[in-house]
Amino acid sequence: MAPPPPASMPLGQRMMHLAQTLQFGWFVGHLTLLFCSLRYSLSYIFFQSSSRWARFSYRTAFVAAAATYGIVVYKAFRARARSSGRQQPGALNLLGDENVQYLLMALVWLFSYQIPLALLPFTVYSVFHVATYTRANLIPTIQPPQQTPSTSAGASPGGRPASKHSSPLADTIGRFVKEYYDASMMLVASLEIFLWFRVLFSAAIFTRGSWILLAVYTIFVRARYSQSSFVQGAVGQGVARVDALVANQSTPPVARQAWETVKRLGRQATDATDLGRYTGGGQAGKKAQ
Repeated sequence: MAPPPPASMPLGQRMMHLAQTLQFGWFVGHLTLLFCSLRYSLSYIFFQSSSRWARFSYRTAFVAAAATYGIVVYKAFRARARSSGRQQPGALNLLGDENVQYLLMALVWLFSYQIPLALLPFTVYSVFHVATYTRANLIPTIQPPQQTPSTSAGASPGGRPASKHSSPLADTIGRFVKEYYDASMMLVASLEIFLWFRVLFSAAIFTRGSWILLAVYTIFVRARYSQSSFVQGAVGQGVARVDALVANQSTPPVARQAWETVKRLGRQATDATDLGRYTGGGQAGKKAQ
């Protein structure tokens, strides 16, 4: 993330300098996604999810999501192109990048039928991206850190250099991100898994286009499982809970055998779809931004 403009510049020039960066467009995209998600959530709560404004908010949220991840992918591609001697990744390696995966899924949700749950993982990510950008760029641009001498008035010129004091608001945002980041990423992982069952239900009742959506989203979840420790942890927790339920004495033997069969098939499918076999090592993609 690029540093904020120099504090010596006037406020108007600092804001103009900040607004001319791609990173600011990325920030505006995440901010737009948050506002649209909030607007759609209100419509959903008041049973107006099929209204014109609700549909507009839903689609605009995914347009904003595609724009933000598109910016990240473009910047990464441009950085590779500028690096001398660095070969552009192949198709499989490119699809292994988490930002590319979320870009593609944002486009898939944009053109699919509405599933409100699909907005939530993107919304949680945007909360932290907006918070981080506000703390690292927006607040220092509006209110640059003040230089505070660390030596007394009678100290020699060769004393310790002046220190910078950040804004209390920036410190509060930093504590929020540090305290809730891991829990929020686990929440995102759980939402993505639960969303898979939601799509599976749509396919079971033969909703139009649901089987194609199920296939695409299954590939996405499989890629997330191979790259994200949070997704792996969420799956592990879910399996452990079902194991505990099945281990109950009142559980019929048929149900236990069915659960063991599901776990065995799941392990086989996981091994068969390990992209590491095809990409030469299964190197994880970049962190979603």
